[in-house]
Amino acid sequence: MVSLAEIRQKLFSAVVGDVLDTMGYRHQFLPKEIQPLRDDMIVVGRAMPVLHEDIEKEGADPFGRMLHALDDLKQDEVYLAAGASPEYALWGELMSTRAIHCGAAGAVLHGMCRDTNGILELNFPTFATGRYAQDQRGRGTVVDFRIPVTIGQVKVTPGDIILGDIDGIIVIPQAVEEEAVALALQKVSTENEVRLAIAKGMSAVEAFETFGVL
Repeated sequence: MVSLAEIRQKLFSAVVGDVLDTMGYRHQFLPKEIQPLRDDMIVVGRAMPVLHEDIEKEGADPFGRMLHALDDLKQDEVYLAAGASPEYALWGELMSTRAIHCGAAGAVLHGMCRDTNGILELNFPTFATGRYAQDQRGRGTVVDFRIPVTIGQVKVTPGDIILGDIDGIIVIPQAVEEEAVALALQKVSTENEVRLAIAKGMSAVEAFETFGVL
């Protein structure tokens, strides 16, 4: 069984992306505009997709199913928001506080967040396309959650592994997660050997011919 703790400790987005490329999964990175609030933030967990929709005015239930989605977060899950415009924030400090209580691993937003200082003080891994204080009330609503969503070229299904760091956010499909993680761990081990060899003077050409990676 795949260990999320081992992924966090030993892997990073680039090596997993390389491995998925070789497996034929060549479009698994979420859009590059999604960045961590702080460079050292890392998120590793299971996707809990949340689908947003823009609205033109506030209704009887201003957030739709957003609060239900937030309360439904489980241990090691990632709140993954899709479908919204960049005209309002999808995440904030109070949502982060609730997510921490639920044991969530982080939030990944194809959209904006706010309350940045508060989230940073909580040290809750949050990735977003930007920071914008405008409220989603009357501008956006959550129409569903725990359903497949598409962000950029990536289809994300509930339970897929999300790995995000300063270099990007990669989605590991559940169907191939064991193979992908095993190959990535092997690649990291080989890259460590390459690093030592190059540090001792081996050329890049020789290193690639010897180890097959660079």
